[in-house]
Amino acid sequence: MKKISKTNYRLRSIASGAVFDDEGWTLEAPDELRPGLIRALYEKKQIDFKDPSLGIYRFADWLPVNNFLEGSSAPVTYKSEGLAGQLGLTNLYITFSGYWPEKDAFMNTCSFKETEAFSVCGRLNHCNSKVLVVASAGNTSRSFARVCSDHKIPLLICVPEDNTDALWFDAPIDENYVKLIVSRTGSDYFDAIYLSNIACRHPDFIPEGGAKNIARRDGMGTTVLSAVEHIGRIPEYYFQAIGSGTGAIAAWEASLRLLEDGRFGTHKMKLMVSQNHPFTPIMDSWLAGSRDILPMNDEEARGKVEKIMAKVLSNRKPPYALAGGLYDALKDAGGEVLAATNREAEEAGRLFEEIEGIDLHPAASVATATLIRAVKDQKVDKDSLIMLNITGGGEKKFMSDKALYYLKPSEIFDMNPTVAEVHARLDRLF
Repeated sequence: MKKISKTNYRLRSIASGAVFDDEGWTLEAPDELRPGLIRALYEKKQIDFKDPSLGIYRFADWLPVNNFLEGSSAPVTYKSEGLAGQLGLTNLYITFSGYWPEKDAFMNTCSFKETEAFSVCGRLNHCNSKVLVVASAGNTSRSFARVCSDHKIPLLICVPEDNTDALWFDAPIDENYVKLIVSRTGSDYFDAIYLSNIACRHPDFIPEGGAKNIARRDGMGTTVLSAVEHIGRIPEYYFQAIGSGTGAIAAWEASLRLLEDGRFGTHKMKLMVSQNHPFTPIMDSWLAGSRDILPMNDEEARGKVEKIMAKVLSNRKPPYALAGGLYDALKDAGGEVLAATNREAEEAGRLFEEIEGIDLHPAASVATATLIRAVKDQKVDKDSLIMLNITGGGEKKFMSDKALYYLKPSEIFDMNPTVAEVHARLDRLF
């Protein structure tokens, strides 16, 4: 781990507007009455894009980091010819996060979740003796496991047992530092979050924070920074598939900083976010005009999750209603929430691989499918400046000539375990 100049910033509560210092791992504003996100206010208002050899840390002016970790890769943006030609678009730019050596994309977990992991772990004080806790449906845990293993950072990851096939690696994970616990088969992402919340009540563990962590959001926001650096302008439309919507919030926040920078345009970037039908709680709530997520019982939710191919898009408790959350982002940006069926996503993924030349993760296929539909429905003009955020891809290419290693669970928990049970079993792991 190399030291770099610590990024200078303060924090602001979106709910109250209060500005305060980061105490090192601040996830919430102090004494806040209304739930809301906090946002980093960076000292540098105009970003300096640094040397590409720094990986994601080339965007360090707008990342809340204390350390530079070796091995990161930044998102890559290029102007589409194949998909753009197929759709009749003249200004389609694709931002790719994954493994595609021909495009200089080297994210070895094949997902833009690496942008989160390198930013969050770069924020950590390396002397912190507590164990970082991450919950995910698969891709996030894979990225954090790789980064924390490589850099000897204690990590507990919580994943549904049915999603453990996503925890593949091209080299063994150091299980002295990284432990996996799972919620038993039949559970979903919500159950993994529940398990992680109990773990974080243990005094030796700290929550990664999810959407509340400024490092996670600003790491994901580097996709927009990559696009704007390449294009020279803020996109008019931003397409991405969402589970929690944290990536879309991050994109919105990055676009606001770029507006303040003043060199890349004065227009707001319209968020065109998508879900995998029939699991569409964000779309349903948005179309109903509701600031709150419409209620869905556990049985109904699990039934819908079972039917979608993009399991990573299955967050039942997204950061939607809170101040600075997805609802506010969509309102401010003039956004829309779209949906694609499994069949539409599969067809879009095949088309993308055929004409762009790389395989996609299911979530990226959902985003591509909704772009195709938006063009057909004339939601975007043929000359519109469009950014398609491909949040994962190149997995087939990456796996084609590599031996794979899988991280196995250290503990398996039934539904709704007690705090005492979870803590007792965690004490045996670390």
